[in-house]
Amino acid sequence: MAEEEGKAAGIPQAFTLLQNHPNPFNSSTLISYTLPEPARVRLQVYNLLGQQVATLAEGYQQAGSYQVRWDGKDKHGHPVPSGVYLYRLQAGELKQTRRMTVLR
Repeated sequence: MAEEEGKAAGIPQAFTLLQNHPNPFNSSTLISYTLPEPARVRLQVYNLLGQQVATLAEGYQQAGSYQVRWDGKDKHGHPVPSGVYLYRLQAGELKQTRRMTVLR
């Protein structure tokens, strides 16, 4: 019954990093994720060389559903070139990575 109460209250039942949309994208994309319990969160974007491009979210977050918009710019505010990028969500000990494509 507690599980149903959690669902009714809108608390996600699983840690999930969804595929960004639109993908591929030109000017911006939306990244969604869910946390079933409070956690310290870090959402970062990397190029295929493994270099960090941007940090989109960092800090403690309550359980729930979240959306972050990425404008396709690096940590210095410069537009990234066309290509494939990885976005990685770490929440506590949980980690998940997905791919996205920027088309300029």
